[in-house]
Amino acid sequence: VVILIGRRKAKARDVRAHRALMLAGVARSAIFLASYLTYHFGKAGLMTTFKGEGIARVVYYSILFSHLPLAAVLLPLLGIALTHALRGNIEKHRRIVRVAWPVWLYVSVTGVLIYLVLYQVYA
Repeated sequence: VVILIGRRKAKARDVRAHRALMLAGVARSAIFLASYLTYHFGKAGLMTTFKGEGIARVVYYSILFSHLPLAAVLLPLLGIALTHALRGNIEKHRRIVRVAWPVWLYVSVTGVLIYLVLYQVYA
């Protein structure tokens, strides 16, 4: 939600609100990643077994196997976009964001879906 509103603020040329919202989005993403890695490398183990069957299993793994590599690619994309923005290189920022934005949105939405399916629907 934060990054959706942040994008809308960018389109409206509200740079101050855009910056605050996107920094909040990056902070939330960083906190989530740190929590996820701590949990999975700590006691849970790297792999969590999906308990669904049939088409649910196919859909789940299709989403997961698109989510994972895009999440890995997202990290440097966000770093580059953030660096350009904070240095005032707005044209370079805009160019990288054309790629980073849809990846960030997809990873965010699919991440929530993966959580819901894995821990709520098929717990």
